[in-house]
Amino acid sequence: MEWRDTGILLSSRTHGENAAIIEVFTPTRGRHAGVVRGGTSRKMAPVLQPGAQLDLMWRARLEDHIGTFQAELEQSRASQSMNDRLSLAGLNAVTALLLFCLPEREVHARLYERTQTLLNLLGQREVWPLAYLQWELALLEDMGFGLDLSSCAVEGARANDLSYISPRTGRAVSRKGAGDWADRLLPLPQCLMGHGPAPDAEIAQGFEVTGHFLQNHLAPEIGNKPLPDARQRFVDRFAQNHCA
Repeated sequence: MEWRDTGILLSSRTHGENAAIIEVFTPTRGRHAGVVRGGTSRKMAPVLQPGAQLDLMWRARLEDHIGTFQAELEQSRASQSMNDRLSLAGLNAVTALLLFCLPEREVHARLYERTQTLLNLLGQREVWPLAYLQWELALLEDMGFGLDLSSCAVEGARANDLSYISPRTGRAVSRKGAGDWADRLLPLPQCLMGHGPAPDAEIAQGFEVTGHFLQNHLAPEIGNKPLPDARQRFVDRFAQNHCA
């Protein structure tokens, strides 16, 4: 059995004396693991860094075996993140959430494209936080927990004053429709709908919204594990840098 694809490196860990087990995210094979012989060598270790874009050849005797990878570097993203703590925290959050969410060998081609686009923005501090927030929305949608911000859940029509989100259904609610229930709803920052200039305070509010649905809707469906710490470290780093 063998296949070839491009992929984003999510993790690498030592295996035996000089091999490594890597997990990658590819457009046609989803999240996939395999052994890289010599993966801890002086030649390969710098290549096998989280976020790297790799040209991959996978081989195994049988489809359900872990198999082996031959990996060649297409694009390193280390230089865009190592000198910027926010970018590094964001990269770690992306790879950790993908490892947390993605079932093995299940194709998520649209999410792969969104992830590749996001990682190519590493180091661009002006656009990265909002791009990351939009990526979390895409992640929720691809996992089956997308938010419905198209109309008011109460009034049943498009409204100009959508201001809240139901924490239970993920549907938008207008200020009028919320009425006395407003304090039980999540605030809806306009940047989640692609409106306005997306100030830092709104982006931080958006992280609270997506975090709620990641933790309380997605996580229970995949074993009820806590969200990866890397995600909260990124959110905290953003708050320290932008919202102090």
